Amino acid sequence: MAEAMVKTIGGEGLDDAHNHLQDPLLAGRWPEVREALAAVPVRRAAVNGTCEADWPAVERLAADCPWVHPSFGLHPWKVKERSGGWLRRLRALLERHPGVGVGEIGLDRWIEGHDLEEQAAVFRSQLELASELERPATLHCLRAWGRMREEVDKGPRPRPGLLLHAYGGPAEMVESFVAAGAYFSFNAAFLEPRKERTREAFTAVPLDRLLIETDAPAMPPPEALDRWGWRDPASGRRVNHPASLGLALESLARIRKMDTKELARVLRDNFSSLFGAGG
Repeated sequence: MAEAMVKTIGGEGLDDAHNHLQDPLLAGRWPEVREALAAVPVRRAAVNGTCEADWPAVERLAADCPWVHPSFGLHPWKVKERSGGWLRRLRALLERHPGVGVGEIGLDRWIEGHDLEEQAAVFRSQLELASELERPATLHCLRAWGRMREEVDKGPRPRPGLLLHAYGGPAEMVESFVAAGAYFSFNAAFLEPRKERTREAFTAVPLDRLLIETDAPAMPPPEALDRWGWRDPASGRRVNHPASLGLALESLARIRKMDTKELARVLRDNFSSLFGAGG
């Protein structure tokens, strides 16, 4: 089945620069998810681990699906849950899988009870590891853009580059992040009316640094644009279907005033530049 999926979503498809296909909210609907991704079609997907507990699930998913590009990291929301040997385990995992990324890592002032200094120490150690092993790093940032820029400027920075996933920082910071080797991924959740400034920031991103993402099952698009309507049966909260990637492409093309097919070609090249050409 994996080989058939590769053929279906190969060639001229779209690349999801950031999601969490290992999440239990999607695992129970996996056959349906795979069918929907093939219909988009999604060519490659960067699937991010967030903590020691879900790294094995990402590893298994990548083994079963050659079109999955895995990344492993300790998310700032999970910093307080880390074990004493977390960094050693992360290094061993990365060394076992040459070419995989480091992520999702970063800084977050939004989460309740955050300790930014503790987050920053964990972030720096992972950025140093990505730099040493020359792996792309995927960064999360909420309400900490000034500190994020300071940390990135201090370095070291991984040679393949950095992904500022679901970039929500100001347009004024784009140039300095570009100089640090950053890419910026657009998410369809930014179509919410209150996200006008975020959409404007993506007009400042150089064309060769643009990517699209879903962050599925998080960050669903506005409800009026969500053709899937999935909800978490336990909480009732909306769940982002990973096939919403097509909406991200169409929306970014409008923002950039580009032909959709031409933008898709550019995005494929950018994905390969950051994550590698793949199979």
